[in-house]
Amino acid sequence: VKSGNFSATTEFLLLGLSEDPQLQPLLFCLFLSMYLVSVFGNLLIILAIVYDSHLHTPMYFFLSNLSFVDICLTSTTIPKMLVNIETQSKSISYTGCLTQICFVLTFAGLENGILVMMAFDRFVAICHPLRYKAIMNPKLCRLLVLLSFLISVLDALLHTLMALRLSFCTDLEIPHFFCELAHVLKLACSDILINNILVYLVTSLLGVVPLSGIIISYTQIVSSVLKIPSAGGKYKAFSICGSHLIVVSLFYGTGFGVYLSSAATHSSRKSAIVSVMYTVVTPMMNPFIYSLRNKDMMGALRKLISRISASH
Repeated sequence: VKSGNFSATTEFLLLGLSEDPQLQPLLFCLFLSMYLVSVFGNLLIILAIVYDSHLHTPMYFFLSNLSFVDICLTSTTIPKMLVNIETQSKSISYTGCLTQICFVLTFAGLENGILVMMAFDRFVAICHPLRYKAIMNPKLCRLLVLLSFLISVLDALLHTLMALRLSFCTDLEIPHFFCELAHVLKLACSDILINNILVYLVTSLLGVVPLSGIIISYTQIVSSVLKIPSAGGKYKAFSICGSHLIVVSLFYGTGFGVYLSSAATHSSRKSAIVSVMYTVVTPMMNPFIYSLRNKDMMGALRKLISRISASH
């Protein structure tokens, strides 16, 4: 179906997580505090890694990139939601909506890629420790991040450009706090078969393949760790991987939860609440998971905070 009237669509309405006016101040305070914790927490992680030369290793290079992506992911969705609550407006422009879709897909895809790289880094460190420095050299690390970025951008542009050709009906209400691709596609009047095929195909490729890579890496890691004779050595190896496993479980568990809930239930509001987990809660939790479970990270953060307080 050719879309002839999409230019008439000037804005969408974001209904948010609740339409109850009494809940709006509470939602505003909750999301503002979550956003601030997420931004400052991840910023502290980046600064601690930059300023501590002991942390200039592949593992922390990927962690600093993960923190940067988390700041970008939350900044793509929450500020607009906060502005809408404050101004008691629900509108987002057509261009703004498609831009938001593009950025959310880019940063979610990049987070996905970095989590795979971190799993590969742990696999090389534990299964091939003598060859670790030769394999995980700075050039390869930068190349992996760049490759992941390019794949994420291409994926996001593909979906966004495919959404551009759609025409929309008069009902332009999105039961969500940001423009999520699945919700926007449901509002289209034109044929969305190709869009849906692309979504399922790309989600399968960019979701299942990386997750399979992580599972294979950890299967190898567990079999290598079990061969370590000392209990202390086993504990150290598992504690190194523990933080990453928690973050992977949070990200993939909630990510797949969104797709399963939107496929199984007709309640769009429920899938919006699940989306809060991977777009807001996971980026906010990552700094705590990686710093509280890591002595080197805690030491670097203490040094950074004492340096900042000394300069003041």
